[in-house]
Amino acid sequence: MSLKGFQKAAVRAPQTFKQRFNIGEHTKDAVYIDSERRFNELETETKKLHDEAKKYFDAINGMLNHQIEFSKAIAEIYKPISGRVSDPDSIIPEGNPEGIQACEEYEGIVRELQATLAPELEMIQARVIGPADELMTVIKVAQKSLVKRQHKQLDYDRHRASLKKIQDKKDKSLKDEKALYKAENDVEQATQDFNYFNDLLKEELPKLFQLEREFIRPLFQSFYYMQLNVFYTLHEKMQSIDIGYFNLTLDIEEAFEAKRGDIREQTENLSIVKFKATGVKKPPPQSKYGAGRGTALEGPTSRLAIEGRKSSDAPTRRSTQDFVENPPPPYSNPTSPTLNDSSSMTRANSTGSSWGQAAKAKGAAPPPPKPKPSRLSGVPAATERAEALYDYEAQAAGDLSFTTGDVIEIVEKGATENEWWTGKLMGKQGQFPGNYVRVI
Repeated sequence: MSLKGFQKAAVRAPQTFKQRFNIGEHTKDAVYIDSERRFNELETETKKLHDEAKKYFDAINGMLNHQIEFSKAIAEIYKPISGRVSDPDSIIPEGNPEGIQACEEYEGIVRELQATLAPELEMIQARVIGPADELMTVIKVAQKSLVKRQHKQLDYDRHRASLKKIQDKKDKSLKDEKALYKAENDVEQATQDFNYFNDLLKEELPKLFQLEREFIRPLFQSFYYMQLNVFYTLHEKMQSIDIGYFNLTLDIEEAFEAKRGDIREQTENLSIVKFKATGVKKPPPQSKYGAGRGTALEGPTSRLAIEGRKSSDAPTRRSTQDFVENPPPPYSNPTSPTLNDSSSMTRANSTGSSWGQAAKAKGAAPPPPKPKPSRLSGVPAATERAEALYDYEAQAAGDLSFTTGDVIEIVEKGATENEWWTGKLMGKQGQFPGNYVRVI
């Protein structure tokens, strides 16, 4: 839009707003309103005619191209995936040579048909789509006259409203008289412009509608005959197909069932094509360290059992990452362990792999006590301390780790040393085996 056009649009904006919302007086011509409605319908239908003819042209070409691609896809399916171990027919050069040959013959027939129909399709482009484009061009030019008439109507209504406003004043000044004179001239000029375009369109739009009907009549007839030629050519060519791979003496459904056989039943018997597995219940998972070692949880607060513990005197406790194939002998002495009696106990395998040389010199660490009870049996009357005799590495959340020589503050301790005690070390509180420490 030019600067001048923008200025005119700004001046007409108030009147455009009033006209859109039906405010004030507006010029209405019933004959022109009906002609404008018919013109808008003509524009819409011409656009639709052009689009539908183009779609038909593309559909015929697309149908033939899809037929060729379909034939290629079938031929590829007939061919095995050569060189693949997963294909049992990989040693066969062609899985279905008769079917592949039929696909090639069919593709050749469709390509020949495509070449035969090319002139007919070009006629659709020249006799239907092209004329529709020309009609759209004529309509666009006429549309400019309608827009021009709309602008002149806005100016006519605007100047009439200004003149009426000045005329309604009771006491007019000299300035008002000059404005009245100018407004009368503007109304006269706007009336001439509006009447020119309004009368022109009312006179010529009906002629355009008549010519449009005469224009469409041969176009539709040409489209009808071209469709007949396309369908006749398709029918004649497809009827003359003689491919030995197809048995045309049978009904379509009979031929389909004869070719398919029991392939559907065989496919449905494959387990991999079913969404739900119907197998038996899966057995419980087995430990990688052997089937005879316990790994079950004994309760909501108990720990996993130590691999291979079979002693009835002390329940089991789970092992750590440093588990070895041969578990230590079961703990059999219920009394407190001594440092020099290495024949009655061995060091537990669940305490980690980072023990110091001092612990090795003292002997093997005793096995962990039985699982932690929900409530410990006793609470020390006063703050007691214990010295770590062995290294202990936490086995689960809530355990207290320490090394040989650490001094632990006892918070709660069991009735014997073969139970779990609670202590603090460096600000951390947790449980530990009581036979790993010595009260000081």
